[in-house]
Amino acid sequence: MDGLQTILKFVMNKKTAIGYSFMALLTMGGERVFSLVAFRCPCSNENFRYGLVFLFSPAFVLLVIGYFLNSKTWKLFTGCWVNPRKIFPRGNICHFFYIFGQITLNALVAPVMWLSVALLNGTFYECAMSGLKNPAYLQAVCHSKSAKCFEELHKVACDKSSMPLSKSDELKRTLQAQSQILGWCVIVTTALLSLLTTCCASCQSKVSHLQLMFWRVYAEKEKEQLEQIFQLYATKLSERNLKCFFENKEPEAIPLPAFQAWEDASQLYSFSSSKQHYSTIHRLVEEGQKENNEERETMLDFVDRSEIP
Repeated sequence: MDGLQTILKFVMNKKTAIGYSFMALLTMGGERVFSLVAFRCPCSNENFRYGLVFLFSPAFVLLVIGYFLNSKTWKLFTGCWVNPRKIFPRGNICHFFYIFGQITLNALVAPVMWLSVALLNGTFYECAMSGLKNPAYLQAVCHSKSAKCFEELHKVACDKSSMPLSKSDELKRTLQAQSQILGWCVIVTTALLSLLTTCCASCQSKVSHLQLMFWRVYAEKEKEQLEQIFQLYATKLSERNLKCFFENKEPEAIPLPAFQAWEDASQLYSFSSSKQHYSTIHRLVEEGQKENNEERETMLDFVDRSEIP
């Protein structure tokens, strides 16, 4: 039992790393399935468009899914048509672009993984670039080769070229090498940007490292218990309504937050160095539902880039 608790504790502490590792495995598996099952390079003038579609379309779909699955997206945009001040608060117009930038960075994780894996494999890039008709590119690839290279480069990806097998294999290796170089460039650039972003966020932190650790734990616990409270009160309310409907009784009062309380609690959290609040709900409980007119400082994604309810 102690061993099981130790394993569960390790998984909970490392769930972000485990989640990214699982996402990477899914990305590699998905790319492999696409390459073997769905992808068929036409070996014609459509090579370029066909290869780019398979290279970038899944990445775009993963980006959209990343936006959908991020709760900050819906906190930011829900009701914005009725009340534009929700996304462009008075005196802090840049707040929207900062929060949307955070959402975009989180949503880009899966697309970048897809592009990295697809480029390292080289299948989609090889097909796409073998159909590129740019004279400068053709001259670079087919330099010191026969004229057939210029005419039949689009057939190399399917092994249908009339060139000698050694020349065809050399061209395929060249295209695959270009693809893998781009893949490693994407990986290195992403790693450097992630490091710089994390360092900048830590350097500009208004609180200490220990308080950030406490903040992270609080945010996770509040999110877990909020879901449990939703289940509890939704169950109680539905049971009361159904019982009163079928038994024709007057409903007993069940205390629920007012409309404005729901509205205030749904706002994205903004950090203020003058108040020790760890979430929007924490601030509402401490200060009530009155509008806080003090100038607030936008939180710089302190809690290890996890979402603050």
